[in-house]
Amino acid sequence: MSSDSTTALVHIRAHLSETSNLPLYQRLQRALRSAIEQHLLKPEDALPAERQLAADLAISRITVRKAIDGLVGEGVLVRRPGSGNFINTRIEKNFAKLTSFSEDMRARGRTPRSVWLKRSEGTVTPDEAMRLRLSPGAAVYRFHRMRYADDVPMCLEYATIVASCLPSLEAVDVSMYDALERAGNRPVRALQRLSALLLNAEQAALLQAKEGDAGLAVERLGFLRDGRAVEFCRSYFRGDMYDFVAELNAG
Repeated sequence: MSSDSTTALVHIRAHLSETSNLPLYQRLQRALRSAIEQHLLKPEDALPAERQLAADLAISRITVRKAIDGLVGEGVLVRRPGSGNFINTRIEKNFAKLTSFSEDMRARGRTPRSVWLKRSEGTVTPDEAMRLRLSPGAAVYRFHRMRYADDVPMCLEYATIVASCLPSLEAVDVSMYDALERAGNRPVRALQRLSALLLNAEQAALLQAKEGDAGLAVERLGFLRDGRAVEFCRSYFRGDMYDFVAELNAG
């Protein structure tokens, strides 16, 4: 076993030994996520075989399998038949789960950061007023930025936030959702629309891609618990980096 694998195993054991009311498989999921977030397990690293991991941690193979199945479902891990389970390099975004870009990246062991393109205060446009259900002249904050993971450009984000939901324009640093949560106004549900597109020259230049490369456009309208709209966001993702997945159920 390599020194990196040994360090990761020690870290996972320490997490499992902590007192918790969570089921053991969920504690193992948290331990694995933590090891990924702290770069003890890196993109494209293979996990030990399920049987070996169960033996090393002195837990049942069924528990290991259940924990890994959940992380595969979230897109954190990818299962390759005949080869094993690996840390996913492509970003699989669960379309049914309302999480921020920063949360998604950290959960995959990536370091998120932003480069501001524009940060401004103004009044709603007619389109924003209709989507956010605001009166003409209502105040909003606009946050336009490039989002990176480990210094790789991942998406362009153009967000409009109802001004009354944040204390100031400067409240947003790395994560907009963290700032909204601190203000008690994090969205609890959202409507999202996904469409394919070809990157134009400006989008391609910012995303370090080629004009005409495949991309993904996502529109999101976020709502508070009381039903008020708080966020309207348009994001443009590199098609070679992202997969959006959703679980469908009959009935």
